[in-house]
Amino acid sequence: METLDWSKLSFTYMKTDFNVRSYYKDGKWSAPEATTSDKVEVHMAATSLHYGQTAFEGLKAFRGKDGKVRIFRMRDNAERMLSSCRGILMAELPIELFEETVLKAVKLNERFVPPYESGASLYIRPVIFGTSEQVGVKPADEYAFIVFVMPVGPYFKEGFKTTSVVIYRGYDRAAPHGTGTYKIGGNYAAGMVAGERAHHEGYSAVLYLDAKEKKYIDECGPANFFGIRNNIYITPQSTSILPSITNKSLMQLALDNGMKVEQRQVPEEELETFEEAGMCGTAAVISPINRVDDVEENKSYVISKDGEPGSISTKLYQQLRAIQYGDAPDTHGWVTIL
Repeated sequence: METLDWSKLSFTYMKTDFNVRSYYKDGKWSAPEATTSDKVEVHMAATSLHYGQTAFEGLKAFRGKDGKVRIFRMRDNAERMLSSCRGILMAELPIELFEETVLKAVKLNERFVPPYESGASLYIRPVIFGTSEQVGVKPADEYAFIVFVMPVGPYFKEGFKTTSVVIYRGYDRAAPHGTGTYKIGGNYAAGMVAGERAHHEGYSAVLYLDAKEKKYIDECGPANFFGIRNNIYITPQSTSILPSITNKSLMQLALDNGMKVEQRQVPEEELETFEEAGMCGTAAVISPINRVDDVEENKSYVISKDGEPGSISTKLYQQLRAIQYGDAPDTHGWVTIL
């Protein structure tokens, strides 16, 4: 810990002092308890292993110039995890229990919150999964909820620089009216083949089209998509998109800056008209997009002519980070200070 170089952290797992756990049994959740073990003993017939009853969240804590630790939009993550629980019939995790467990995990590992201006943050990973043994396809009777944390650097090694993404028409992330709006493990497993192909071919992510018509932009593998044109922030609306809390925040900041916001179906051809575009999510905040290649159609949409992030994306990125670090007023009540 004493020799940790905060500026060289990558987005990888690192063991910290404690994680905090709660268990659901006999119709109720236990009080959160801390442990130093990073292992989990699970029955071989657990529903999470066989039927995918597992969901997770991702949020961050930041150390400000004043030394205080701030957690960004914890309540929103609690509400989204509750939605995921309902979406795949897991025991509902109370919002208050989510928040209590997250706060306990961050406080117990406060020495791992990177210093101000290090470029790093404390990533918080809550996960819930079915643990009861059964071989019939039905919801589990017992669940585990765990929150672990670790200091991380940028999700994309490029940092706040433009990257290229790719459209593969032979892959779908999620179907309309399926589970795409929930943050569950199966959605990410479904995107691994396309995602690894994209990385092998030099792209940072896959930009998925809608599974039904292959006409409209849905989202990128690890993040939501947005485009900017004529001072309008445009982001797709679909029944298969995960509601990104970062995207929600950027939309509000765009409105605060006097921009218009449109959340609607976005035809692929509209990529030609965007002055700026990017991926947004907790891990990367914003990763500006330089170019989108539709390989099957042999089309390429160049968004950043000079290869640099656009001025509006840069401004929104800086404004959001300023709120997260306490450098700007939290006028929307997004931050929880330890």
